[in-house]
Amino acid sequence: MTAEPTPRYLEIADHLRHLVSISAPGDRLPSEAELCERFSVSRMTVRQAVQLLENERLLVRRRGQGTFTAPRVVARLLGSPLSFTESMRRRGLRASSRMLHAGWIEPTVEDRAALGLPVGSRAIVVERLRLADEVPMAIERVVAPPTCAGILEADLAAGSLHLIFESLGRIPTRAQARVSARPATESERKLLGLGPHGVVLSERRTIDDQDGVPIEHTETLYAAERYEFEAVLQRGDDAVVR
Repeated sequence: MTAEPTPRYLEIADHLRHLVSISAPGDRLPSEAELCERFSVSRMTVRQAVQLLENERLLVRRRGQGTFTAPRVVARLLGSPLSFTESMRRRGLRASSRMLHAGWIEPTVEDRAALGLPVGSRAIVVERLRLADEVPMAIERVVAPPTCAGILEADLAAGSLHLIFESLGRIPTRAQARVSARPATESERKLLGLGPHGVVLSERRTIDDQDGVPIEHTETLYAAERYEFEAVLQRGDDAVVR
């Protein structure tokens, strides 16, 4: 019995997978017109192949610009107390930061509640754009209590904030987090290099030190197309999964 021939769009999809495998994230891929000419097929057939790889998160299409290799997706364990720097290092990526702002602020009601601060007290804020191998991954806003004022004297652009906490005798030990998704604002899209319909994953974390005292209330906005969250649950966990 003669085997059925492989559909042309699957041949094109295999060709594109090979190109993705030998390309760097963000590299331009052949246009629809180029693929039509190479494989002598209609644009509809090419679009089937491109859509297949887009569904597999291997490429991205940008209106008026072309088709590009998708950014590598980084997995993050929900609620992990690991710093961004350490999390990237474990994945073989080089973490770096671009400082956006650092100084004293009047904390929000949410900041005060998370850190146990009285009304009228000030707090420290550190805002950074976090990158992995020079690719923008997240916008991070860390609020810390006045007892951690020493972090403002450290090199926040080059160093790990958690290592700075440890140098102050405060070891980040326990984290509690919540994650939600929303469309990115224009300024967030610009910082993260997202398209006009870009989405961010907002992780709000409170981190306690080795004595159970809050040292950090953070909102991190991750580029959703470059991240996925993992959760490890077991029977008997006091958790609600929605």
